[in-house]
Amino acid sequence: MTLHPPKWFVDAVADVPEDRSVRVKGTDVHYLRWGDPARPGLVLVHGGAAHAQWWSFIAPLLTTQYHVIAVDLSGHGDSGRRPVYAFETWADEVMACVADASMTERPILVGHSMGGIVTIAAASLYGEQLAGAVVVDSPVWRPDPESVEGEQGTMFRNPKTYAELDEAVAHFHLQPPQPTVNDFIVDFVARRSLRHSDAGWTWKFDPKVFLRPHNLGIHDYLGAVRCRIAMFKGQYSDLLTPDVQDQMDEMLGRSSPIVEIPEAYHHVPLDQPLALVAALRAILADWEHSVPKRAPQMLVTVRDDPGTHRYVATVDGDEAGGAHYVVKGDVVTFTHTEIDADHEGKGVGGELARHALDDARARGLQVVARCPFIAGWIRRHPDYRDLLAG
Repeated sequence: MTLHPPKWFVDAVADVPEDRSVRVKGTDVHYLRWGDPARPGLVLVHGGAAHAQWWSFIAPLLTTQYHVIAVDLSGHGDSGRRPVYAFETWADEVMACVADASMTERPILVGHSMGGIVTIAAASLYGEQLAGAVVVDSPVWRPDPESVEGEQGTMFRNPKTYAELDEAVAHFHLQPPQPTVNDFIVDFVARRSLRHSDAGWTWKFDPKVFLRPHNLGIHDYLGAVRCRIAMFKGQYSDLLTPDVQDQMDEMLGRSSPIVEIPEAYHHVPLDQPLALVAALRAILADWEHSVPKRAPQMLVTVRDDPGTHRYVATVDGDEAGGAHYVVKGDVVTFTHTEIDADHEGKGVGGELARHALDDARARGLQVVARCPFIAGWIRRHPDYRDLLAG
């Protein structure tokens, strides 16, 4: 193993960031900050079981033009833990850090792997507050590899405790497995992935971050993105296959660039950090001097139709689907939901569910979710679980 980092890396990690935290929904969320707060904002979001320090050697290379922060999502790094984790909650955390950092302009989000899925969710939920989003090697039609390992494998389920730091570092492995391109970077992030206790050294991430529905509805968020978006992929990564790229491109109106990072596997920030920085500089410079080219945005409206016992969704005035319900006393039971084939995967179902449940809350009704779609949507949105009857 070669642990002789080049000068650029030594200089970058010598630029010590400011440690900050903000409380979000009862949990402290930690983040790092570099650069001049008067400059445009750039927010870096790590992948599953990772942490903000994965960006510590990249962020300083972007501060000549940007005010940069890197977030520790809850359950990761030096942030607090939650009983339940959801992409939407993580998106809320990212935007709370943006507000706490007092970014003077709409920021751009950059997310890797699971962090890219969080970035997609944020670009859908908070698109008007963002100048753009860059998604780095993140799958949409299947779970990110860290989540797959957390659910099906043993690497993340029962984190071990080690007597010595070097022993723990020796057990650090990338997921999915891949050749180690830069040993000095892997060693750097591994040592910052651990915390010490009376029992010894153990990993910072909460194994429960993977106990959640994976990727259900994320394609709906992609179809409802409300800001510029670009996709980066590692040359040797097998996550963004040509068919997945084509599906994502279609949902984005074939208006978003897909950039391949040479000689990179899935873990692009570790494999080819300088190529990633160059690609980011290029795409962000283009965005600063061009007008967004986006597919026309759909106007989705939802109304209650008591006569048919449905919440009806329309797109640009045309009916696109409905959620059927029965009200008895102070309980509303959602029986089934249908979305027209032409509007599937475009965020219509999510808007329909959100409106129907918001209306139930406003009317003081409890909810029974017999409809699998409504039940799944509530599972992905913990803030709505209090509506469930019994």
